[in-house]
Amino acid sequence: MGLFNRKPKLAADKRPPLERDERMLSWAATSNGDGVVVVTNRGLWLPGRAHRLGWHDVNKAVWSGRELAVTPAETIAERDGYLVVADLPVETYLLLEPGDVPHQVRARVTSSVSYTAHHRLAAGGGVRVAARRVSGVDGLRWTVRYDVGTSTDEPSVLEQTAAMVAGARDTGDPGALPD
Repeated sequence: MGLFNRKPKLAADKRPPLERDERMLSWAATSNGDGVVVVTNRGLWLPGRAHRLGWHDVNKAVWSGRELAVTPAETIAERDGYLVVADLPVETYLLLEPGDVPHQVRARVTSSVSYTAHHRLAAGGGVRVAARRVSGVDGLRWTVRYDVGTSTDEPSVLEQTAAMVAGARDTGDPGALPD
């Protein structure tokens, strides 16, 4: 540690290839010492990934006090005005000296969400409708994530989902809608 107990800079060989307008906010080494979790204003760089995971692509992040568990989103379909996403497998990283990483991840994921609501579907199952801010892009990205076991190919489900997204979009201020 240096002057005023500041964390040392991340070694150049561990730094991810940041974009021109991307800045590193925090980082923590993983327990094995080989990997680094890097938090930037644009997203999360995780060990073993060649590209940044944007904040809008993090479906869930949980800090246990020692482990950071990240559930990335995968786009599985593009529909008129929204994307259908699903959870990828949870990625867990043991951080022995996490510093500000857990706080930054929570704050950034939370601030990317403009609107989120879970709805029951008439045909059974449910869907979460969300509007997320994408760093560096104007407007919101609308997504839906179906509950496990929901029949996503059924025409009534598709119609009801489209109506839910349209209704949320038409409010004019999705951030003002209740959870």
